[in-house]
Amino acid sequence: MLSKKTKYAINALIYIAKHKNQHPVMSSEISEHQNIPKKFLERILLDLKQAKILDSKRGRHGGYFLSKAADQINLAEVMRLFDGAIAFLPCVTHDYYEPCEECQYEEQCGIRHAFMELKHMTVKFLKTCTLKDILTREYLLS
Repeated sequence: MLSKKTKYAINALIYIAKHKNQHPVMSSEISEHQNIPKKFLERILLDLKQAKILDSKRGRHGGYFLSKAADQINLAEVMRLFDGAIAFLPCVTHDYYEPCEECQYEEQCGIRHAFMELKHMTVKFLKTCTLKDILTREYLLS
């Protein structure tokens, strides 16, 4: 399940992407229109900026904007930033690997192999699903 932080980050990115041709978007505007607590959102936006997904402009007409095109920002990147590993079991992750306490023969574990396959399919999908794809889906559904 996505954390609230990740869900808010995706909602904020979608909102910013929808307004990319108008002006940089202030955090207060995103907070109001996306129903995200302002202080929580500000931390999320800073994390997205540090990850070079967003950039910002100071001043009267300042705010946040995408640092790259919407088709260059995928869900896997955002999810990993806030939630870490994309896996149901710690023994199938790459960067966050931990052996299962009860498993004696990891390479022969059918559970591990099933969840490894699920992880690969999930990551593959999330890497190909971009902000642009989400915007297109929303447009088609409206």
